[in-house]
Amino acid sequence: MEEDNQCTKPHAILVPLPLQGHVIPFTNLAVKLALNGFTITFVNTQYIHHQITKSQPNNKTEQDDIFAAARKSGLDIRYKTVSDGFPLAFNRFQNLDQCLEGHLHVYPTHVDELVGDLVQSDPSITCFIADTFHTWPETIANKYNLVNVSFWTEPALVLSIYYHLDLLKQNGHFGFHDKREDNIDYIPGVQAIEPKDLMSYLQAADLSSPMLRIIYKAFHEVKRADFILINTVQELESETLSALHEKQPTYAIGPVFPSKPTKTIVATNLMSEFDCTQWLKTKPHGSVLFISFGSYAQVTTKDIEEIAHGLLLSKVSFIWVLRPDTTSYEETNILPVGFDSLTSKKLIVPWCSQIKVLSHPAVGGFLTHCGWNSILESMWCGVPMLCFPLWTDQITNRKLVVDDWGIGLNICDGVKPITRVEVAEKINHVMSEKLGHGLQKEIKNVRQTMEDALTLNGSSQKNFFQFLSDVKTKVQTRN
Repeated sequence: MEEDNQCTKPHAILVPLPLQGHVIPFTNLAVKLALNGFTITFVNTQYIHHQITKSQPNNKTEQDDIFAAARKSGLDIRYKTVSDGFPLAFNRFQNLDQCLEGHLHVYPTHVDELVGDLVQSDPSITCFIADTFHTWPETIANKYNLVNVSFWTEPALVLSIYYHLDLLKQNGHFGFHDKREDNIDYIPGVQAIEPKDLMSYLQAADLSSPMLRIIYKAFHEVKRADFILINTVQELESETLSALHEKQPTYAIGPVFPSKPTKTIVATNLMSEFDCTQWLKTKPHGSVLFISFGSYAQVTTKDIEEIAHGLLLSKVSFIWVLRPDTTSYEETNILPVGFDSLTSKKLIVPWCSQIKVLSHPAVGGFLTHCGWNSILESMWCGVPMLCFPLWTDQITNRKLVVDDWGIGLNICDGVKPITRVEVAEKINHVMSEKLGHGLQKEIKNVRQTMEDALTLNGSSQKNFFQFLSDVKTKVQTRN
């Protein structure tokens, strides 16, 4: 896109939520904006930066800039880190409530100080792009007269539900210990949804948790943003997006991937990757099930045991991803007898590039926790899903995959306990080309919709270029 010579080159600062699933789309957005004439200052916490650099091969040092390769390609991307208020050794996941309090009260002070310094840069910062879950973008954007952009890294359905918390409260579906259990049919642009499909935070009994306080404040803030970007596709969530757009300018620009998703030039993984390619090459087309739950904090030992037994019963080959910050399943003795003998059928790895595995022709199904990045990548690669949502938006994302788009199955019904027999049946359903024909057909259609959206005249590209134009206009009115 040609730069308008009469306009100052726009300079945007991007501040993701310091979590793996948010850093990835923010990094991809930074590159996309830089490719279209923006100067970018990307901000990670020191902890996230430490994890990324530690995970890289070739003995990279703590001082390495994750955007160095992008700059060598001619992109104007600067890189900064700030403290989140805790030392590197502090375990943020075991002390989640304390970490969330720091996110509310300490982290924004450090971001504010950085922005204050960067407004003096050349070119000066003109645009503040922050994760929607941050609770302070409006305050900082107003203080420095910046255009305020909220980037939502989950589906529009989830955003709309959070956006209309006031309606959920008014109608008794949230904010009460004795909540209504009938269908929710009054959220603009959202078809009737059952309470069981709401995000886990809206089903929680503790109404005063730090996470809910963050949600209250963040979704009060987002209504003051100048623009909202969403990592979704217009055609997949058209009614919800149209209703949001009536409230304030909203742009579906997804999927926000690199031009070649399997060959990104920017490091984003917080853990070292295991290369599964050679193992996959030995497997027939569509014969491998990929299993990744992102985090195992919400998975019970009993559920893992039933899934493991179900895998044995199904007789499929599989790759199972374990996070390196969890205890090995072999050490906990919950894998069934005989599991270790399946050397030709299983590959258990600590971490890997998910998009590289999903894009391999040997992979025929994905048993997933339903994180939004995982869903987008699975759809992009045309791999049907077995859904095992655990918490937060994953529960609502499952509804889109199974009930709305028909590109996946539930691993269990969500009411009765998970059983190995049901797991095996569902695995074989998805992995069988004949039985899975409906899923294969629907996910092929969804993939085509995503590809079409990213063409020059596609909805996501048009929305993205409209956003660029609107931002530049807004910057001029602020000067």
